[in-house]
Amino acid sequence: ERIVDRIEARLQEEGRKEVPSREIGEAVMAELQALDPVAYVRFASVYREFRGVDEFVDALREFLEGQKDA
Repeated sequence: ERIVDRIEARLQEEGRKEVPSREIGEAVMAELQALDPVAYVRFASVYREFRGVDEFVDALREFLEGQKDA
């Protein structure tokens, strides 16, 4: 619920009447990445519509590299 509140507040601050769903999905992924790695990977697998294991592994590598930089 806090994630939704943060995303909603951020979008309201921008004052736009419409926000592309792609942008909302990316915001959710960013929040989940910081909060819960497993939830992030699960959401990303559905949101990005992985078509195979290779795409899943690539996303997992991307996540792990982001964790090293944090």
